[in-house]
Amino acid sequence: MTAGQSFDVLCLGRVGVDLYPLQFGVGLAEVDTFGKFLGGSAGNVAVAAAQYGRSAALISRTGDDPFGRFVSTALGELGVSTDYLGIDPVMPTPVTFCEIFPPDTFPLYFYRYPQAPDLRVGPEDLPQVAVTESRVFWTTLTGLSAEPSRSAHSAAWQLRGRRTHTILDLDYRPMFWTEEAEATRAAGEALDHSTVAIGNLEECRVAVGETDPDRAARALLDRGVELAIVKRGPLGVLALTADERVEVPPARVEVVNGLGAGDAFGGAVCHGLISGWDLATTIEFASVAGAIVAGRLECATAMPRAAQVWAVLGRPDVL
Repeated sequence: MTAGQSFDVLCLGRVGVDLYPLQFGVGLAEVDTFGKFLGGSAGNVAVAAAQYGRSAALISRTGDDPFGRFVSTALGELGVSTDYLGIDPVMPTPVTFCEIFPPDTFPLYFYRYPQAPDLRVGPEDLPQVAVTESRVFWTTLTGLSAEPSRSAHSAAWQLRGRRTHTILDLDYRPMFWTEEAEATRAAGEALDHSTVAIGNLEECRVAVGETDPDRAARALLDRGVELAIVKRGPLGVLALTADERVEVPPARVEVVNGLGAGDAFGGAVCHGLISGWDLATTIEFASVAGAIVAGRLECATAMPRAAQVWAVLGRPDVL
């Protein structure tokens, strides 16, 4: 572990292996062949940021197994520091399957039992300088679903002190929680330490009890965040600050697999915030990045580079 180092983007959360079917429009029981890919929301965001030339690192764990070694190698090859990627001696590296029914149905099946290694990251695993000084610190609601990960998140937020940009991905996965009310309470705790919140309408409902996009965004601002980003599906994205409201329509794409689009969006938001772009440009860029990944099968290895995004937007890469 490298002491005293900070990054452009530091992510805390899950990473694992995606086993996605190479046959579309059929259930897993009928699938014959699968592709193996790097996956996991926090890992995907770190990879996305790295594709824009940002220094990126991930705080997480894998199992002491071949899949864990695959994850570590793949992260490194994609430009993400693995200095804080621990190895759990007991729990296996998680595996995620999905079914692919384009354009909008992608059921997920998580194999994270009895507990995923990323949820066994504790406060003692935190690189204090990196957490405190990295330009973006990215967390997800899923990381609060079990101990000791929940304590690690709380400790990290205490270290960081709500420094800009502390981002919360509302990332609600009901299968990770014993009850929805527990996730709502955890979201409240997390929002109290975050400066940016990102979620879709269902995630906003769980976090702040609102499904109307404007009311949801304002409820997030009322919790103290500086920027609320609400993803509205076919209606595009709403971004709200105390002084500015931005709506961006969805980018057109022939969807192959929508599962990595949100992480691509998140990594692009990180890049835009660090770059100091205006809010509209950041959200437009992020929306196109998400659309590019939605048009591909895999997640992490599908993350675009900046020139690809600007090309879709029809702008030179001058920012």
